[in-house]
Amino acid sequence: MKDILLITPPFTQLNTPYPATAYIKGFLNTKNISAFQMDLGIEVILELFSKPGLTTLFRFAENNKDCFTANSLRIFSLKDDYIKTIDATIAFLQGNNPTLAHQICSGNFLPEASRFEQLDDMEWAFGSMGLQDKAKHFATLYLEDISDFIVECVDDNFGFSRYAERLGRSANSFDEMYAHLHKELTYIDAISLKILDEKIKAQQPKLVLISVPFPGNLYSAFRCAQYIKNHFPEIKISMGGGFPNTELRELKDPRVFEFFDYITLDDGELPVELLHSAVCHSDDSDFSSNEFKRTFLLEKEKVVYQNNSTKSDYKQSQVGTPDYSDLHLDKYISVIEIANPMHSLWSDGRWNKLTMAHGCYWGKCTFCDISLDYIKLYEPVTAKLLVDRMEELILQTGENGFHFVDEAAPPALMREVALEIIKRKITVSWWTNIRFEKSFTLDLCVLLKESGCIAVSGGLEVASDRLLALIQKGVTVEQVAQVTRNFTESGIMVHAYLMYGYPTQTVQETIDSLEMVRQLFEAGVLQSGFWHQFAMTAHSPVGMFPEEFGIIPEQNSITFANNDIQFKDITGIDHDQFSFGLKKSLFNYMHGICFEYELEEWFDFKTPQTSISPDFINVALVKEVSFNTKPSAKIVWLGGTPIAESFTKSKKGNSWEMMTLTFHDKTKTFEISLEKDKAEWLILILELASVYNAKIHTFGQLKDSFETNFNDFELFWYSKPIATLRQFGLLVI
Repeated sequence: MKDILLITPPFTQLNTPYPATAYIKGFLNTKNISAFQMDLGIEVILELFSKPGLTTLFRFAENNKDCFTANSLRIFSLKDDYIKTIDATIAFLQGNNPTLAHQICSGNFLPEASRFEQLDDMEWAFGSMGLQDKAKHFATLYLEDISDFIVECVDDNFGFSRYAERLGRSANSFDEMYAHLHKELTYIDAISLKILDEKIKAQQPKLVLISVPFPGNLYSAFRCAQYIKNHFPEIKISMGGGFPNTELRELKDPRVFEFFDYITLDDGELPVELLHSAVCHSDDSDFSSNEFKRTFLLEKEKVVYQNNSTKSDYKQSQVGTPDYSDLHLDKYISVIEIANPMHSLWSDGRWNKLTMAHGCYWGKCTFCDISLDYIKLYEPVTAKLLVDRMEELILQTGENGFHFVDEAAPPALMREVALEIIKRKITVSWWTNIRFEKSFTLDLCVLLKESGCIAVSGGLEVASDRLLALIQKGVTVEQVAQVTRNFTESGIMVHAYLMYGYPTQTVQETIDSLEMVRQLFEAGVLQSGFWHQFAMTAHSPVGMFPEEFGIIPEQNSITFANNDIQFKDITGIDHDQFSFGLKKSLFNYMHGICFEYELEEWFDFKTPQTSISPDFINVALVKEVSFNTKPSAKIVWLGGTPIAESFTKSKKGNSWEMMTLTFHDKTKTFEISLEKDKAEWLILILELASVYNAKIHTFGQLKDSFETNFNDFELFWYSKPIATLRQFGLLVI
């Protein structure tokens, strides 16, 4: 028996749990509040995609044979092959049956339907994929074929990472959702609610917290709440998470509270603690005397927003380490939807999720919800505490992979985290979201790579300097090129978020943006990307002050959700028409082909010629780097102690003592030679600058030390021996 049951409703990710409930459970542990968590989505998927699950599914679908498409008919005809192979394939995707990769790649093991038709166009891509990844990709196509069958013949709302998303996306009125919730249960509903019923009976909670991160979780959240109300009316239910935080801030419809007792906004720790106190430690059935924090509830048949607690929200250092216990971590499914190693990180592998900082240190982008707490309240975690939490999670989950889910990870904190990871000699792989700012020098990127950073993602958005300035992104295309080069050269993969249709964007700027993107991929400094069309949100500067951006919003009466706002751009341009061409071109660029195509070939309508110079990115990449180094910059030596050997050098009757320093790094052995006294000084400096040293020297201290003993520091620092050390791990960060 637990006080609280935490639920993530279907569906989010197949490969790793969404972290919201783990964050809350970690906090509840610090308050000794008993809680159990479940990811209902993965449990439904595993029941559905099993031998018994598919047997029942095909039997159910047989009643709809009159509606079968040719693709559905093919899948149904091969139902015995799907039923036979499903358990082994799921086990393979869970990492439990790696030898099956040979059979999957043989081409005669998995039944194939329409999803496999793309293989003729992608065979070239498999040269860069190993056997396991290729098999994962085939198995993913196989699951997507079954998913297509479910959508066509069983439940048209189904999707692996969303369910009935249309009902939740900017539903200004609750009418459509309310009507849908009074229809018969769908096939997926029945599976979900059966599992939910078993869990509630086992845990007997007093309070159920349902986290709704996305619109695609909303319908299932309401179905779960409806079931609990009907079958366990004594249990109180609350909704929190990303969806209510952004979309339900103007909630007025009392019908919502036929399903939920409370809806909390923004950081959930204190609101949940107060709800627990009200529900589990109050003998008063009228909760009006209780304290609440950012909580909607129903009073006298009206929706009220209670924020009467005087308690302050918890600092990030006080919220505890996320707790993934109760979740079936070994049951998640790794899938590879596209043959691109960077792109696959979102769906392949199990990642422990953490944040380096609450909010965004930049907080200026005009398309972003910078007026909301989750963006505007910036509070970083100390590097020591963050790495403490990483070590705790490694022990708890057995996983060494981390995805830092920051809005934009701060470069200075990334540096300190990397140093802390290396000092503790722990082995991790990690990736995060960044801004492409000039702080990411090649040396910093090398340090991040050494600590286990494998990839970064960041917003290039519209690859136009005029629009980047309008967005207040704080970067230029040239700067993005140089930063992505630094990451790529250090061995870190780079993904770019790309945007089209920003207010006042012209057709010429869209084509020019595509040309910039083409050049970045051709130069090899981007490995992955994704185009999305601009959406105006209610809590962004564009949404709050649309007249300043040349757009006219469509005003609707808000009683339920409010986030995405429909609008008219005064340019009158139909940006939808660019969607297919932009995405098709990017798909090819991500696989290293079709750079020679004229841009107009990607579109079925007339487009202007690009005005961008064909060597714009290459020119940006060869620009001379500034040699100005701040005295406060840290000097870090990633290598070990050299083997020193003295010798005498003679020239024109003069002789002097020299020393050869031999270094061994993980892949190479190299040597440098210096005058003996400078070599001995350098050995001492490298020891002091070692990444394992408690106190790292600064560039100013290095220069002062040299000039105390020798002359011409600049001549020494830019000499060939030091240049060699710089290549092998002597960093200035």
